[in-house]
Amino acid sequence: MNAGLAQIPDISSSRYATTINRRPTRTVMVGDIAIGSDHPVRVQSMINEDTLDIEGSTDAIRRLHEIGCEIVRLTVPSLAHAKAVGEIRKRLESSYQHVPLVADVHHNGMKIALEVANHVDKVRINPGLFVFETPDPNRKEYTKQEIASISEQICNSFKPLVAQLKKQNKALRIGVNHGSLAERMLFSYGDTPLGMVESAMEFVRICDQLDYHNIVISMKASRAPVMLAAYRLMADKMDSEGFNYPLHLGVTEAGDGDYGRIKSTAGIATLLSEGLGDTIRVSLTEAPEKEIPVCYSILQSIGLRKTMVEYISCPSCGRTLFNLEDVVHKVRNATQHLKGLDIAVMGCIVNGPGEMADADYGYVGKGPGVIALYRGREEISKVPEDKGVDALLQLIKDDGRWVDP
Repeated sequence: MNAGLAQIPDISSSRYATTINRRPTRTVMVGDIAIGSDHPVRVQSMINEDTLDIEGSTDAIRRLHEIGCEIVRLTVPSLAHAKAVGEIRKRLESSYQHVPLVADVHHNGMKIALEVANHVDKVRINPGLFVFETPDPNRKEYTKQEIASISEQICNSFKPLVAQLKKQNKALRIGVNHGSLAERMLFSYGDTPLGMVESAMEFVRICDQLDYHNIVISMKASRAPVMLAAYRLMADKMDSEGFNYPLHLGVTEAGDGDYGRIKSTAGIATLLSEGLGDTIRVSLTEAPEKEIPVCYSILQSIGLRKTMVEYISCPSCGRTLFNLEDVVHKVRNATQHLKGLDIAVMGCIVNGPGEMADADYGYVGKGPGVIALYRGREEISKVPEDKGVDALLQLIKDDGRWVDP
């Protein structure tokens, strides 16, 4: 080999793959929604309403479901809340339809979990809080006997819920949060992703002993690097022990605005690109309805689900002879209700036709005041700039790919 030439990489390596090979998992049903590697990555969110507000909660769940949220979670902090979920379920099914519901149960919640399991499709428990240990600021260590005693207490408390979920063929989410690890886990493993993994595995092994496997795992943290490490470690740990449970991805407490969206995307999209993750939630400090478009944008941007129009547009430069940003907004506003199309808006013919070669339709600056319209790689027509957007829409209609909003 010529020493002056760089070595050509082996592009057959998975590192250079252009499609995502998802980690193989079992299928877990949440109501009529299947979670797992044989199914689309599912979108979830959580209502903000107090579950005791039956009417408000019912309306909130319906709003989320109508805009594409496939699974909805609600908080259940007391037995009264658990019973209220039963009324919410009845109202949904009598006035709307069945919506897959998940109950969030924390802090010594066995009685709550057993009641609410009758009314939902999945129960989420937090291993760090399920059998709550009051932190002791003077503690120097945990003895083996203390750890064994707590583990036995957890097992005895957890078994009735597992038995009920198994009997009713319902699902469980073992949802670890980095910020709520049990004190004994912190003593044993520190405030680390490994501690998160061991916290989850304790509950996974109990479920396995009871031959219960309708399980989804989450390993959330408010910092993306911690979340990434925890999920990777959890996937490796489960695979090494023969557990093929699906993963629920999320960066918890991501915040709001652009930063919350970027932070969530940094964590969720990275893992999805590695083949990890079967259901996602973007946790924003905003109305839950704002989370759903972000979820679908993440999934579409890496090719896992196509639920809306994909817009391709160049950043503009000195060759651009029309207001590119304005045209993109006009095209988006006119077509954003469509599904499954790729539409490109490109400033000039230098890079336009090549960069948008995979698009269904293209709007390209041809020269001063002139726009070229493309169907795929084929130039269809040239029109005056002021008629460009309308002509693009007409082309889509002529091809039978238009639906009214």
